[in-house]
Amino acid sequence: MKSIFTLLIATLLLVSCGDKKISVEDILTSNNLEQIRKKKSELDTEQQALATQLKQLEAKIKELDPQERIPLITTLKIKETVFNHYVELQGNVNTKQNLVVYPEYSGILSNVYVKEGQKVSKGQQLAKIDDGGLSQQVAQLQIQADLAKTTFERQQRLWNQKIGSEIQYLQAKSNYEAQLKAVSQLQQQVGKTIVRAPFSGTIDDVITEQGSVVAPGQSQLFRIVNLKNMYIETDVPERYISNIVTGKTVQVEFPILGKSIDTKIRQASSFINPANRTFKIEVAVDNKKKDIKPNLTAKLKINDYTNPNALLIPQSVISENAEGKQYVYVIEKTETATKAKRVFIKTGKTQGDDIEITSGLKNGVELIEEGARSVKDGQDVKIISLD
Repeated sequence: MKSIFTLLIATLLLVSCGDKKISVEDILTSNNLEQIRKKKSELDTEQQALATQLKQLEAKIKELDPQERIPLITTLKIKETVFNHYVELQGNVNTKQNLVVYPEYSGILSNVYVKEGQKVSKGQQLAKIDDGGLSQQVAQLQIQADLAKTTFERQQRLWNQKIGSEIQYLQAKSNYEAQLKAVSQLQQQVGKTIVRAPFSGTIDDVITEQGSVVAPGQSQLFRIVNLKNMYIETDVPERYISNIVTGKTVQVEFPILGKSIDTKIRQASSFINPANRTFKIEVAVDNKKKDIKPNLTAKLKINDYTNPNALLIPQSVISENAEGKQYVYVIEKTETATKAKRVFIKTGKTQGDDIEITSGLKNGVELIEEGARSVKDGQDVKIISLD
C-alpha cells in the first residue's frame, strides 16, 4: 500500500512537471478551453510583474545616471533673409467712367439711336428729345438777325461816310448783337434736346424707352461704362499712413476670376476719416481683356515694409516672463557640455507663423526649437536630429 501511494505521488509530480513544459502552441493545439484560460492567466500575471519591474529599473537608472535626466531638444540655426511684410485688405473695383446719363431738356423722347452693348464715341448722338417747336423759333429769330445784320452794315457804311447820326449807328449795332445772342441762346436750348455720349465707352443699359416723357435730373436714360480706366478703392487704417504711399507695390487677387495681377498705388489720400480712422487709396488696374467689371471684389496685399537682412524665428518658441519681457533659449556649447541660455529679445512685424527679431539675436545663432518650453536657463540639454 505504501509503495502504491509513493508511486501515485511520483506520477502526480511527473504530470505537474510536464504541464509546466507544455508550450503555448501545444495548448492551443489541444483545444482544451480550461488549459488555454489557465495559461493566459499565468502569462497575464507574468506580464504585470515584468512591467512593474521595468518601471522600477528605469526609475533607478534615471536616479543613478545624470545623462538620463537631460532634456532632448532640436535646434534651428538663424540666418539673415529678405523679409517682406504685407498688409492684407479688401476693396471693390471702380471706374471713373461709369455714368448714368440724364436729359437736360423736358419733353418726349422721340428717338433712341443706340442699343445695349453698343460701343459709342465721345460726343456721339444717343437720343433725341422733341423740342416742342424750338427749331421753328430759332429759324424766325435767325431771319430777324439777318435783317438786323443788313441794317447794321448799311448804317455802318453811312457812318463811315459821315452820313447820319452816331446814335443811329449804335442802335443798329446794338440791335444786331442782341439778335445774335437771342439766336445763340435758343440754339443752345435746341442743343439740349440732343443727348450725346459724355465719353467713349459701351452702352451698358438703355433705361428709358422711346416715346417716354423725360425731365432733367429725374429721368435716367442710359448707363455708359468705359472699362479702360479701372481702379480699386479701399480704406487703410491710419497707422499705415507713413508706409502705404503712392507708388507702393500691390498684389491684387480676384477670387471670382481666379486671377492675380501686380500693380501699384496711384493715389493715397492725405485725409483721415474721423469716423473710422482710415484713409483711402486707389490702385490702378490693367484691364486689357476687359474681364474685370465695376464693383468686383478684390483682395489686396500691399508691401508696407521690407528688411533685406531680417532675422526670422517661429513665434511658438517665444516665452514671456512676469514683467512682460519676451525671451528665447539658444545653445551655448563648451568643451564638456551643451547648455540652454536664455536671451531676451525684441520683436518686430509678423508674417504667418514667423516673427522678425529686432534685437537680442545675431546671425548664425543656434536656437532651441522643439523643447524650448521645457528647458531652464543654464540647464544641460541634448540635441537630437529629426532626420
